[in-house]
Amino acid sequence: MHIESAEEQVLGTLRTWLRSGETAWLCTIVEIAGSSPRPLGTLMACASGGPQSGSLSGGCVEEDLIERLRSARAATTGPEVCSYGLSAEENERLGLPCGGRLSVLVEPMREDTHGAHIDALLGALAARRCVMREVRLTDGMCRAADTGGVAPLAMTDGMLRHTLGPRFRLLLIGAGQLAQSLSLLASMLDYRVVVCDPRRQAIDAWRGPEVELVCAMPDDFLRAAAVDRYTAVITLTHDPRIDDMALMEALGLDAFYVGALGSPRTSAKRRERLRQLDLADEQIARLRAPVGLPIGSKQPLEIAIAILAELIELRRAGAHAP
Repeated sequence: MHIESAEEQVLGTLRTWLRSGETAWLCTIVEIAGSSPRPLGTLMACASGGPQSGSLSGGCVEEDLIERLRSARAATTGPEVCSYGLSAEENERLGLPCGGRLSVLVEPMREDTHGAHIDALLGALAARRCVMREVRLTDGMCRAADTGGVAPLAMTDGMLRHTLGPRFRLLLIGAGQLAQSLSLLASMLDYRVVVCDPRRQAIDAWRGPEVELVCAMPDDFLRAAAVDRYTAVITLTHDPRIDDMALMEALGLDAFYVGALGSPRTSAKRRERLRQLDLADEQIARLRAPVGLPIGSKQPLEIAIAILAELIELRRAGAHAP
């Protein structure tokens, strides 16, 4: 089952509006200075009839921008960059952090000129491909082209170049308490979470958030999961008969992160077992164990925070890039 990313939800809603003849705009955060509630490249769509999809600030920025669009005071004939946070008074009025400033590219969208473009973006994302969106700022002409990986958003030479990528997945081996805490936080960060455990009693005892649960042998599960560089795999059972089977498979796949729960001593023994199972040294070197950042975490929720902090750090550093 395909689960949409935040970008797909915004673009899909925009596509529906355009088909129905609604006047609509696509808004992209293209510049940030200081603190900002949302990262660079965040999308929001809004329609003249009232609804919006996505968020630029979680507050007054989008309210002000939408009011300007509906009253024809911005982006009436083509793309326009709208900036916020240019003064301390405006920051206070809009609820932006002190010193924060963001610029938003607003594009008026029409079915005849943008329908096929949005279809191309949605098709690439549904197929888990990266796609670069290029927009000419002078007249709004746009194109979509497949690209090998995510590149930083850039707005130079009169062009916006914005790479959109598929939703990140987190595949967890083991359905215990830590998996429940990790699933909860990862879902809030827009990961698609799948939990696999060959033990039926563990699956039946699941008390975590509503995620996909699979009762299967972990190596079979990973072979069928179409693991790619937007996928993280983490083993959590503490049972070598389960975790080692998963790691033997995962370390030969294209996952951007492969981690295993355990102490440094346990992790050293695991690496030795993997060597005895004929895994190459370069494959074993990919293993993140002990999993997560070393922040002294002990409780399941603390460990989950440490793991997701490491994933955030790696993603920001472009670890999923080819």
